[in-house]
Amino acid sequence: MRSLEADEVPRRLAASYLGGFGEEGRAWVAGLPDLAAEMLERWELEREGSAGAGEASLVLPVLRHDGTRAVLRFQMPRQETTAALIGLRTWNGEGMVRLLDHDSPSGTMLLERLDGSRTLASLNDDEVAMSALAELLARLVAVPAPRGLRGLGDIAYGMLDQVPRAITHLADPADRARLRSWASAVAELADEPGDRMLHWDLHYDNVLAAQREPWIAIDPEPLAGDPGFDLWPALDSRWDDVVRKGDTRRIVQRRFDLLTDALGLDRARATGWTLGRLLQNALWDIEDGETRLAPSSLTIAESLLKR
Repeated sequence: MRSLEADEVPRRLAASYLGGFGEEGRAWVAGLPDLAAEMLERWELEREGSAGAGEASLVLPVLRHDGTRAVLRFQMPRQETTAALIGLRTWNGEGMVRLLDHDSPSGTMLLERLDGSRTLASLNDDEVAMSALAELLARLVAVPAPRGLRGLGDIAYGMLDQVPRAITHLADPADRARLRSWASAVAELADEPGDRMLHWDLHYDNVLAAQREPWIAIDPEPLAGDPGFDLWPALDSRWDDVVRKGDTRRIVQRRFDLLTDALGLDRARATGWTLGRLLQNALWDIEDGETRLAPSSLTIAESLLKR
């Protein structure tokens, strides 16, 4: 049985964990070969192909003892990993990658294998791609959030508490005014945060082609809340292409209309929660040292507010 060699762990994954978690992250990455060997033996798996990785996880293509293709996904155990397991068990393969087995202590997941070479980003027609994503998202957020997930209400009030200090780090007075207006939109909605199970990161690259359905979602970061808070990743999908087309406001508005129609959302409320997502992104950016709001966030906000 071929396991994982230390030099197969992509440098970007190691760098991500070192930057985010310091020595704890370095130790987790160093332990990946032993963890992979343990899980391959426990679940009677054979490797099939090269390791892949994003910023947060390592994925190994494998074959189960019955010949079924699957993937092993390794991610350091933390709140997001626990939430993902809750979400995967609750969705149970409905529009979402199917969880075949898992090891809670290590956070390791055995998942069905999809076509990693084909994402919604591979479609040239943005209308077709966004319609497919919208239909998928509507299915996912139709599920009531189970107990054990973080709630949008706590996140919203936490963001509002950060705003006064964050504003002082913005160089442009216009950006400060925008951040205050986004915070005001969140304050109006925070008392009714919603109770649906959100994906929290459904964009084109997190939707893969499959055999049992045309398209299936992956990599959820489940949260209990209002579906309007789940729209921003879709609106921001393949952003460089949107900018190159030169009609960003129309494209954003069309995407927003497709999403809100498919999900049956009140557009004013969905706009408010989308501004909340922009606020969250801005607070993260400011924490990382940014002194200006992201151009894409400004464009999306303007597109939704000036119709």
